[in-house]
Amino acid sequence: MGIVYYLLVVAGAVIGAFFGMFWQKKRNDAENLKLNKTAEDIISRAKREGDDIIKESKLEAKDIVNKGKAEIEREVREKRNDLKVQEKRIFQKEEAVDKKMESLEKKEESFVQKDAEYDRRLKEIEATKERINEMKQNIIFETEKIANMTSEEAKQMLIAQMVDDAKLEAARTLRELEEETKTEADKKARSIISTAIQRCAPEYISEITVTVVALPSDEMKGRIIGREGRNIRTFESVTGVDIIVDDTPEAVILSSYDPFRREIAKMTLERLVSDGRIHPARIEEIYNKAKEELEKHVLEVGEEALFNLGLHNVSKDITRLLGRLKYRTSYGQNVLGHSIEVAKITGLMAAELGLNEKIAKRAGLLHDIGKAIDYEAEGSHTEIGVEVAKKHKEDWRVINAIASHHGEEEFKCIEAVLVQAADAISASRPGARREVLESYIKRLENLETIAGGFDGVSKSYAIQAGREVRIIVEPEKVNDERLVTLSKDISKQIEDELTYPGQIKVTVIRESRAVGYAK
Repeated sequence: MGIVYYLLVVAGAVIGAFFGMFWQKKRNDAENLKLNKTAEDIISRAKREGDDIIKESKLEAKDIVNKGKAEIEREVREKRNDLKVQEKRIFQKEEAVDKKMESLEKKEESFVQKDAEYDRRLKEIEATKERINEMKQNIIFETEKIANMTSEEAKQMLIAQMVDDAKLEAARTLRELEEETKTEADKKARSIISTAIQRCAPEYISEITVTVVALPSDEMKGRIIGREGRNIRTFESVTGVDIIVDDTPEAVILSSYDPFRREIAKMTLERLVSDGRIHPARIEEIYNKAKEELEKHVLEVGEEALFNLGLHNVSKDITRLLGRLKYRTSYGQNVLGHSIEVAKITGLMAAELGLNEKIAKRAGLLHDIGKAIDYEAEGSHTEIGVEVAKKHKEDWRVINAIASHHGEEEFKCIEAVLVQAADAISASRPGARREVLESYIKRLENLETIAGGFDGVSKSYAIQAGREVRIIVEPEKVNDERLVTLSKDISKQIEDELTYPGQIKVTVIRESRAVGYAK
């Protein structure tokens, strides 16, 4: 019984295990079938996606190929166009080169022809010279034969004729001098009458053309003149001022149209008289010191004018030029006083109109600044003034006022109009200007300019009221023989370019110096 039960249990276990294995296998087969189906789906989907990617890649590749092809075709077209343009340019250059070659060939042919023509004419000229020489010799021979004298005798006769002509010219010159003396006497008489009628004229003329220097005694006049006149000659050549030593007791007169130059000469002479040592070297030393001091003085004068007008920030160069205007006159009117007057009038009008009073005053003060150096620089005083103002960076309204106050440039601001009006007011008041004096001074300036333009001239001074121009030459450049021809050349140019009464004496001086020092 126990064995049967045991067998049944074993058989049940075997049957259960068999059915379990069968069921597990069946379930595994179902799972494998499911997995296979899933794998096939994945593979199928992967194939479809791969086909889509391949299609898209092919399309993109096709687009890239098409774009590259279009880009290549465009570049090829551009290259072809560039090649065509270059070919056209090369063709044009070749044509130009061909034309130039043709022109050069023609010129070469022309030069060859001209060279041959030149040789031919040169031979003709040489032949003509030979014929002329033969004719000249024949003429001389025939002339000597007819005149019964040799060429040397003819030269002597010609020289004698020239001497006679020179004597005749001298006689004519003497007669002209006599007539000139009579004319000057008549002028002097008329001048005396005019002086009696216009009693203010002597003081006025004296103020602007001559300066009187007092002396401690009349003996000093001899020391000023020096032995054989060497001191007075040195003084006049160094300063450019004429010293008049006359019968005036204990005084000499300095005469020059340039007040600045005359003031330096006055300071120099006063210090020489005070020191007592008067000789050429001392004259030059004192002159240089006086010139330096006067330059400092003009700077102070310019600063004073600016201070009185309330103007600031003006460069030292312009301030110095303003001070020099104190020694400059225009039509007999002191230019510094005139400029200050114009500045005040312009400032008042600008204040009434509500404009910038400082700019207006500055423009009025500087409108004639060019006259401070118009003796030294070329151009009108307005042009020189504009250059000075631009150089020192003045306000554009000041520059326009300088340039337009004589109508040489258009007005660009109201201040410029006011300056022109103030200039006219200051110049037109009674007694402000003398036209005759200005023309006289201009003539003296022209005399010095003409004389100074010749090669070898060191200094030139118009003296004796313009009746004489004294010229100092450089001894290294002008020898004694050249002095005569130089004086005649200068005289001829003065006759051609200037208009003046009577005659002008041209004196050319050549002086050599040797300086040594005893130690």
